Amino acid sequence: MKSAPPFLPVASLPNTGVKFQIVMRSCEKNRKLIAMRNTLLLFCLLTGASAAHSQNTIDVRVDLDKSIGPFTPVYRWFGYDESNFTTTQNGRALLAQLHDLNPVPVYIRAHFLLTSGNGKPELKWSSSNVYSEDANGKPIYDWTILDGIFDAYAAAHVRPMVELGFMPQALSSHPDPYHIPWPTKPGDLEGWSFPPKDFARWGDLMHRVAEHMVERYGLAEVSTWYWEVWNEPDISYWHGTEEQYNQLYDYAVARVREAIPAARVGGPATSQAERARHSSRRFSSTALKTKAAPPAARSLSISSPFTPRAGPALSTATCRWG
Repeated sequence: MKSAPPFLPVASLPNTGVKFQIVMRSCEKNRKLIAMRNTLLLFCLLTGASAAHSQNTIDVRVDLDKSIGPFTPVYRWFGYDESNFTTTQNGRALLAQLHDLNPVPVYIRAHFLLTSGNGKPELKWSSSNVYSEDANGKPIYDWTILDGIFDAYAAAHVRPMVELGFMPQALSSHPDPYHIPWPTKPGDLEGWSFPPKDFARWGDLMHRVAEHMVERYGLAEVSTWYWEVWNEPDISYWHGTEEQYNQLYDYAVARVREAIPAARVGGPATSQAERARHSSRRFSSTALKTKAAPPAARSLSISSPFTPRAGPALSTATCRWG
């Protein structure tokens, strides 16, 4: 009698009715199927999180040895906190691997693209020093670090989902302390998470970034990218009001589209953290009602185990709708 294929042990998600089990056999010899298996595991975890308050039981069983037809990948959006890791050896290798997983274009989203600093990554921190000001308050733009990050995307044939954040120190309405090494303590406030002291200059920065990308990569290419204003402004990434975020958003959309008329700009990428559940819903509702320039995509953030750093860690992926 033919023995049944070995399954992973049944896994249960705490405080939910979710159980899942995945067949493993020949797929262990196929890198793409292993990646598919890992994605299915992630799907099960996310499904369980969504059903955390449900009284129903959800059973998920997947046999990767049974073919039922062509597989169309749905996982092509990846992200991580530390944008400076993009240009490391591990970062470049990961970008290539993510590209090879998909027959369709892969999009990458990273935090801290516009923050001030020396470009050296830390846990949950990076910087590009793209914007500063001289003694007379005149803006100075330095593209060196940012170009390295986006050149790495281009070399790996992946596309950016450009997260427009966070606030450069010279533009911050609360510049000091600017960066506190992670983990921060309750009550710690960092200057990169505050609104700009001058929204017009914030808009100028948005235009210069978009204009520079057009000059470096071409209008046709950058028109295929997605642009997102900030990240999770309903929690500690933003220490301004909802109205100030809306103003931040409107300036960003208008000035990016001056350089890239077809730019797909979205937001506000609110969190799904339980502690911010009600705030996130209110924030999204306000944003949807008040945008002067309609975005091409609404977005929210979830966690996924993809990172260019060595070793396991959680980082940010993005879901889009609309």
